[in-house]
Amino acid sequence: MTMIGALLLSSALATALPAPEVPALYRIQEVALSPSYSCQGDNFNGYRGPALFLTAESRRRNAPVLVFNGACGSEDEFDVALAGDDMSLIADLGENVPLQKVDAARAFNLLRVHRDDAYSSFRQVARAVAGHTYAILLNSSERRGLIVFHVVSLAHNASASIRYAVLSYEVLRPEVIAEGFSWERSAAACAE
Repeated sequence: MTMIGALLLSSALATALPAPEVPALYRIQEVALSPSYSCQGDNFNGYRGPALFLTAESRRRNAPVLVFNGACGSEDEFDVALAGDDMSLIADLGENVPLQKVDAARAFNLLRVHRDDAYSSFRQVARAVAGHTYAILLNSSERRGLIVFHVVSLAHNASASIRYAVLSYEVLRPEVIAEGFSWERSAAACAE
């Protein structure tokens, strides 16, 4: 195959895939997440009420970026690493942090100073607290991004009303992936 033929073929293949849907950046939106995922009782609807989906495609695939959770009677929490190879993380940025003041840099270091206690502490789950602002670092084989949200109101195990903004969002189409990932497997499994 000639070089021109290869270029034409690769161009045709690249345009054959429809452009993926992405959310609008920097637009503040409000949503109520209800009820707590683990406290739905007999009316269990999965992620239908307690989860935040950013696109119609993520809703179709049942792949939310945030879930309001907590067993009945227990503390409310926000979950972000939900399934498969999802290694998303969440950080509680604290109270009295205006959502519109959090940019990408401040999501990782709110004060913008080099001091250990100034850096955000990211984890898989965060306790849900009314009046607090959070940052979500999306990380999976299909998407990555940065979302910030503020808890406007919280009713224990019943609902969380949040205002959120997407600061970064990418749909990934990996060319090559190392096979064999498992949450339960360590490097010791490969030791000789």
